[in-house]
Amino acid sequence: MFFGRAREIKALRADISRAGLDTLAGRKSPRARVLLIAGRPGSGRTSLAERLVRDLERGYRDGVLRARLTEPGGEPVPVERAARGLLADLGVAAPAGAGEDDVSELLRGALLERRALLLLDDAADAEQVDALLPDNPDCLVVAVARGPLTGIPDVRPCTVGGLDVKAAVELLETYAGSVRVTVDPQAAETLAELCAGQPAALVLAGGWLAARPTASVADLGKRLRAVPDDDGRPAALRPLARAFRLAYEALPAPGARALRLLSLAPLGSADPQTLSALAGCSVSAAEVLLDGFVALGFVRRAPHGQYEVPGCLAPFLAERLAAEDRPGETQLARARMLERTVRLLQSCRAVTEPEGSPARRRHAGLPRALRFPHRAAAADWLDLRQPALLACARLAVADGELDTLARRLIAALVRALAAHRGTEAAAPELYGLHGLVLDVAERRGLHRERAAALLNLADLDAGTGRTPEALARYRAALDAGRLAGDPYATGRAMESVGGAHQQLGDWQRAADWYGRALAQRLARDEREDQARLYGRLGAVHTYAGRYGEALRDWRAAAAAYRRLGDVAGHARALSEAARVQEYAGRPEDSLRTCEEAVEWARRAGDERLHAALRLRLADTLDRLGDPAAARLHRAAAERLLGSGSAGQGSSGHPSPSTYEIRGEVQKD
Repeated sequence: MFFGRAREIKALRADISRAGLDTLAGRKSPRARVLLIAGRPGSGRTSLAERLVRDLERGYRDGVLRARLTEPGGEPVPVERAARGLLADLGVAAPAGAGEDDVSELLRGALLERRALLLLDDAADAEQVDALLPDNPDCLVVAVARGPLTGIPDVRPCTVGGLDVKAAVELLETYAGSVRVTVDPQAAETLAELCAGQPAALVLAGGWLAARPTASVADLGKRLRAVPDDDGRPAALRPLARAFRLAYEALPAPGARALRLLSLAPLGSADPQTLSALAGCSVSAAEVLLDGFVALGFVRRAPHGQYEVPGCLAPFLAERLAAEDRPGETQLARARMLERTVRLLQSCRAVTEPEGSPARRRHAGLPRALRFPHRAAAADWLDLRQPALLACARLAVADGELDTLARRLIAALVRALAAHRGTEAAAPELYGLHGLVLDVAERRGLHRERAAALLNLADLDAGTGRTPEALARYRAALDAGRLAGDPYATGRAMESVGGAHQQLGDWQRAADWYGRALAQRLARDEREDQARLYGRLGAVHTYAGRYGEALRDWRAAAAAYRRLGDVAGHARALSEAARVQEYAGRPEDSLRTCEEAVEWARRAGDERLHAALRLRLADTLDRLGDPAAARLHRAAAERLLGSGSAGQGSSGHPSPSTYEIRGEVQKD
């Protein structure tokens, strides 16, 4: 609902066409124009911004992008997180772990050729807005803040106060009905003045009247005057505080408790499942409560069956919770919410498993309210609730008292994201979650989980080209793995340190660390890992030009794969040994080894590998002066590739497990 504000909308529209300082100076504006709507929470500033955006969006072919820059608790949203959200709306992926400057630069680059309208709600300061401001005058930014954004040039705030009396009375009529207002228009105007024309206060007053059809507007006015002012509040907040107190104290005790528990909902966003867990009631009862709160003006409906606590009411609910509930009760409610979220995430992941699997059988045994009918429904729920789920994980870790539940929640969320999107697509979210695991592990001295988190973060750093940062984390993971006595973590860390040095071109250190990792694998008789590490050592020695050592390692890798029964891996290792022999100036030996590799590839039944090795053999024959034989092998390779049945085959180089939080809390 939107009432009044014609003057403000007219002023904002006029500000769009106003000549800026750059235009007056004869220069083209280098950045987007910023329209600022300034006012306190509860003044209707966001509703005004949304109305303006709806009026203007037709002129912006690339649509409207929205970001909220302050969380309900009052904490500013990090610029990096806000920029990622805007990039996601544009369909642009930001690298996992990228810093604030990099993500902001990526956002500006993405908007450089677009004509988009940005709505930045509840900006905490000018720095937040400036970091997200497009370097494109064809874009327009509508910012909402408490006051002026000092530091951004050429911005004139449109200050939002209370509604005029006519608009305020119209707002009351939507709740109380026109009859009660018509029979006592003076009382309605007085009530509007008592609420200082603040839309949030008027909505609560209207909700009170709607719940009491026999009460008059004058009755409400008398009750509102009788509510004492809190002298500790700013004068501008007192009308809303009085309206909230009157409406809240009229609630029955169970409803009042459920309402104040909504202050624990992440991002102020809830659904019946969330309130059910917080209040300890059934999902259907929670839905009835939420609909009742909507009718009373405490909560707003959001798309897709969600509900939102208005930001202006969140502090009042938090105050009531702290005053009326014992800390232990509050902690129990939070624990119930986390446990319910964990179970929903486990169900969300389980529905991706094959029919008849243990996870699906457990899923079938869950209560109906916790089950998803099919994979698409689970994916939709995960997409819809992702911001709240990530916020829930952050809040659980920040709380510090529920670390076991926090770890279970993060593990379940990591698995659900990986199952529905794949680890590569979900990497930005997983990076933040692994960082939270690291925070908990360091706080609790959990060395095994600290090692796992560091390994996962380092893998993501390495995957986005931040190799020095990855190397530092791999070394820290090695120390943590040693403290935990975890051979998996130490072996994986040593191998990864070698890989980072290899990426940096430091062949000597890479070979040294691969050798250490190999020694551990030999001691533990881990044969698959031995084969892989022999291959890595062979590759590093080849790069360094140490062909004798490289040939020895590739032959050892081939022997290890043969003992394992990995025929394709054996063929690949022989192929690499042939390459080394060629580099070392031994073409006849290279030819014999390559022929042996081709035969093993044929036995493996991997036609793609067989074709690739035939082509390599043809190149070797060309260099040895036998073009006729080379043509025969190329023709055979073309037949293999054109047969349509070439499969992927086995790589022979299994990659280490990633995105896994190793520890006891993993168990569903």
